[in-house]
Amino acid sequence: MEAILLDKPREFRLTTIPPAANPGPGEALVKVHRVGICGTDISGYLGKMPFYSYPRIPGHELGVEVLAVGSGVTNVKAGDRCSVEPYMNCGKCFSCGRGRPNCCENLQVLGVHVDGGLRPQFVLPARKLHTSKSLAWEQLALVETLAIGCHAVNRGMPTSDEPVLVVGAGPIGLSVIEFVKLTGAPITVLDTNAKRLEFAKKTMGVQHTIQLQSVEQALEEMSAVTNGTLFPVVIDATGNTRSMCDAFKYVGFTGRMVFVGIVTDDVSFSDPLFHRREMTLFASRNAMPEDFTRIIDLIETGKIDTRPWITHRTPFQGLIDVFPCYTKPETGVIKAIVEVQ
Repeated sequence: MEAILLDKPREFRLTTIPPAANPGPGEALVKVHRVGICGTDISGYLGKMPFYSYPRIPGHELGVEVLAVGSGVTNVKAGDRCSVEPYMNCGKCFSCGRGRPNCCENLQVLGVHVDGGLRPQFVLPARKLHTSKSLAWEQLALVETLAIGCHAVNRGMPTSDEPVLVVGAGPIGLSVIEFVKLTGAPITVLDTNAKRLEFAKKTMGVQHTIQLQSVEQALEEMSAVTNGTLFPVVIDATGNTRSMCDAFKYVGFTGRMVFVGIVTDDVSFSDPLFHRREMTLFASRNAMPEDFTRIIDLIETGKIDTRPWITHRTPFQGLIDVFPCYTKPETGVIKAIVEVQ
């Protein structure tokens, strides 16, 4: 069967791989219907993702159908429609023992450390499948993106009376916005891209947006929004080193900063500023199993609508040619979906 392989940064090729094996104990064979393209895929393509290994079959935002299950599997059956939790954890390390499989010390993420979903079929642990009776394939593929935002907001713990600044209005920033909205907290979004800010305001219902021209200009506008206090919670979803360094300046006294994006460079900040304001800094990595269950329910009940997010669709055979445009903000990509079959 055919698969799309990223040999090294900026070099995709269509390749032939052996048919998927039969599922063993605790495993499921799945048919891939839809794959979402996200910031991790783009960073891997550009060579800017520190955890990425090559060559690699990308794809970790997946809407799949169960074809067969191995012995001992009770949570799914053939014919089930599922979202995939793509974080393959060991279950034995210190992090797993503390109930934090999202940052397992031996973590293998589909499409990053091990081959992912840009292929027709593959086998994975059945415990990583989350079922839905009603969601479309592309909705299931968007669950993982939303899970990243869900976990980041859980890390920052905003309350309804704490204004939140979301830095970056790409797909991960939008997923953060969805879960900040559920807390009832007022939201301000900062980005350099006017089209993304317009989408955040008109489609996502964000109260305030700021188009970044300089840090000084942004701080002036933020001060007007917050009556001079800046933000109790800042969540940076850019995956941009300069943005992450500058974001410390937007955090108010006793505030909390959450980094969602990952960069290969060092992130630096002014220690007197950090200490004077007694900030708390959180990393946010991946998501938790319960986030997937929650998100599927939120989409099924209409509390989250993913339909406006999808701006680009491409068939499997056309992805290699079109992928470079997904790396360019001026093409207007919010979320691209690959139609595998």
